[in-house]
Order: sequence, then C-alpha cells, then structure tokens
Amino acid sequence: MSDRTERSERRESVPSQRRASDRPVLSVEDLTVTVGTRRGPAHAVAGVSWQVRAGETFALVGESGSGKSMTLLAATGLAPRAATVTGRVRLLDSELTALPEDRRRQLRGRHVGFVFQDPMTSLNPVLPVGRQVTEAAEAHLGLTRRAARDRAVELLDLVGIPSAAQRVDAYPHQFSGGMRQRVVIAMALACEPDLLIADEPTTALDVTTQAQIVELVADLQRRLGTAVVWVTHDLGVVAGIADTVAVMYGGRIVEQGPVDAVFDTPTHPYTRALLAARPDPSRRGEDLVAIPGAPPSPLDLPAGCAFWPRCPVRADPRCEHELPPLTPVGDGHTVRTFYPGETP
Repeated sequence: MSDRTERSERRESVPSQRRASDRPVLSVEDLTVTVGTRRGPAHAVAGVSWQVRAGETFALVGESGSGKSMTLLAATGLAPRAATVTGRVRLLDSELTALPEDRRRQLRGRHVGFVFQDPMTSLNPVLPVGRQVTEAAEAHLGLTRRAARDRAVELLDLVGIPSAAQRVDAYPHQFSGGMRQRVVIAMALACEPDLLIADEPTTALDVTTQAQIVELVADLQRRLGTAVVWVTHDLGVVAGIADTVAVMYGGRIVEQGPVDAVFDTPTHPYTRALLAARPDPSRRGEDLVAIPGAPPSPLDLPAGCAFWPRCPVRADPRCEHELPPLTPVGDGHTVRTFYPGETP
C-alpha cells in the first residue's frame, strides 16, 4: 500500500461530522519565543503560525533543536520562565495569551491532553496507575473516588491494557515501556480533551511498539474525533497519520501544507533532504542519505535562511543574507522561498 493510499484511507475513516469543523481547536498566530540565557538571547521560535481542527492531525516535523517542542510548550503556556513569548494563541473560544496562569491551567487540564517522549517522566513510580489516570478527571470533572476508579478501568481498557480491572492497582514498574505509554495516553484522555498533543511519543520505544502506539492514537482519534498535534523528527510516522504537515528548521516553518502536497511535491531543500533520509525498502543495502552538518544554535542564527550552510542547492545567493518569505505555491501549500512555483 502506498503512502498516498494509506493517508487517504485514514482520513476517510474519520467520521465526517468530526472531520469537517470550521472552528479551529487550537490556533497559533505569529508565535515567537526568545529564551534568556547566560550567553545571550536564544531565538527558539520565530513567527510561527498554524491551526488544527477537530478530527484533524497536524504534524510538526524537524530535527532536534528546530523549535518543535518549544512551539508547543509556548502555545499551551508551558514555556520556561526565562522565555519571552509573543503572538496569539487561541484554544477553542479562549485567547490563552491574554489569560492569567491559573485560568490557563484550568483550560489545559480540561481541554488538552499531553503525551510526552518518556512515559516514566509522566508517571509517579509510587502511585498505582489507576489513581494517576484519573487525577485530572477528579480535579476538573468532579468525579468521586468510586467513579474515578471505574473511569480508570474504562480508559485502560480503551487504550488496550489487558485485564484492565485487575491491573488498575498496579504500579508503573510493573508495565513494559509500550504499556506505560498506553497508560500515559489514558491519562491524557481522562477529561475527554478536545486536543491531544503527542510530543515524540514513540522515540523511546522499539519499532514494533512504535507502530502499535501510532495506530492506537489514530484509532482513538477515529473513535473520539479529537484534534491531534504530533511532534516528531520521523517523516515515516507523519506519512500515515497527518492531514497537515509543517516542517520546522531554525525556529521557523520552512514548508507547510496538506500531507499529500508536502510529500508528493516537496519544494524546500530541507524538506527534500528529510524525505531522502528516510529508510526506504527499495534501497535495501544502500547507505542512508545523511544531511551534512548540524542545525544552527538558536543563540547564533544566520541572517538569511538558517538552512543555507547545509543546503545542497543554494539556488539563490540572497538566501545567505536575506530571509526568504513564506510563499503560497499551491492550495494550502506554502514554502519559504524566493522562487515560488519552482523547485530548485
């Protein structure tokens, strides 16, 4: 099955009333994050804009240090204290950037679920998983202890924990890594959130378990109609689950659009380099294609395109000293380029 066929079938499997929503669940507009450090300001995110609707999956893609995770932390009010955040972020009907922290915390707890890379950083080793799964539901939905336990069993069963009623009182160390990540997903779904943020949720898992977690999140989205933001460096994951993809580099979005457009007609040299670096069964026995060099430090970003020092194309010398604009090149497809409509 081709990536395109798999992507189409996944989108068609989402109930239509969930798939078509005019109101974004989360909208990010011109988000900029600067973090103060001893060495000076680190420009982690610069002018990022995107949105995700109910039933959709939006993927932020890029190498480590590209600004993906900081974008999500800042958008949800979880940026470090040393960070200065500007721009607008809207969650459903609320302007998050205009609210005090206690109100933001309430909205996050009720409407946003988080799944992070290492489940053990999200789980308390000395509490039974059932108590941890429903702590947020008790706080935000007012569940009694009895109702919370029943809800914990229901959620553990929903995410595929075998014998959920018997394992609800087990501790995190009694689960495998993949099962712990399922527990964390159950925690994230406890308040029936409108938005699920999955930040590199499969990186610490083996390949088989990675595939199971990806399919679990996609299946839950089909059943619940939740909006999902998936943060990853793995374009192979994105191909099968995303509706819209934004490729980040040096704190900026360099290419964004519907998944088919980005994968079938990648325009920015960085996007093409990431796609070329994917393992491909048709190139069995050949060396993987590596991108030379390393991403730039947010403390010392180039004046122009941040990818210029690593770019194999260098089609326009202006890229070295002048920042290319984010330009439309198709229906919903934008690329940071000086030559719209062309592939260098």
